[in-house]
Amino acid sequence: MSSSSAAHDVSFLRLTSLPMLLEREIESMILDGRLSIGGRINENQLAATFGVSRGPVREALRSLEALGLVELLPNRGVFIRSLDISQVVEMYGVRAALFGYAAQLLASRTEAGEVDRLRAMLDEMTEAARAHDFDRYYPLNFAFHDFIVEQAGNGVLTAQYRGLVKQLRLYRAGNLMTGNTLELSNEEHARIVEAIARRDAATAYQTSFDHVERGKERLLARSMSTARPEERRA
Repeated sequence: MSSSSAAHDVSFLRLTSLPMLLEREIESMILDGRLSIGGRINENQLAATFGVSRGPVREALRSLEALGLVELLPNRGVFIRSLDISQVVEMYGVRAALFGYAAQLLASRTEAGEVDRLRAMLDEMTEAARAHDFDRYYPLNFAFHDFIVEQAGNGVLTAQYRGLVKQLRLYRAGNLMTGNTLELSNEEHARIVEAIARRDAATAYQTSFDHVERGKERLLARSMSTARPEERRA
């Protein structure tokens, strides 16, 4: 390979991979709260932070717009997307269908090792729920759902579900699972695991669909309890 060809390949790799790396990092900054929901993104500041030009930052933001995490407002700039409760409710409906289908697929072909893993996660969540330890329960809960979706074996479903979950994380209404709701949620998890273990695809779908729907109901109840009086009347 000639030196000019090698230089071209390195340059191409840098140009194509840098926006992807920036996309992942900016996404992380959005989802972990380092960038404020609804806030304007300063491209110059991000470029200076990462030590790059504005071009790769702009390309990364276009990808994040396609993922539904940011929005471009003409003549105003790029803003982190802010969701209202009606949008969240719609997303939960789609998430319920996707998660139900994932559980149905997994139940139709599950293996002993997958069930063992689900039961191990269930045991860990049970301990966290009994202690009302939300900080411990939340990542376990996320991993439980993602494991079922991943093991379902449908790449399109996995991509759509994960993208939806990322968007839902833009709606930060505080701790939506408090008190005994952790235990209630985990009882629903137990019914899902048992349906998958029995290879009962129909029940796996229904219990998983219902689980997400009940999560939506808990979110609505919590949102209403923390809303201002004028918002409750809306």
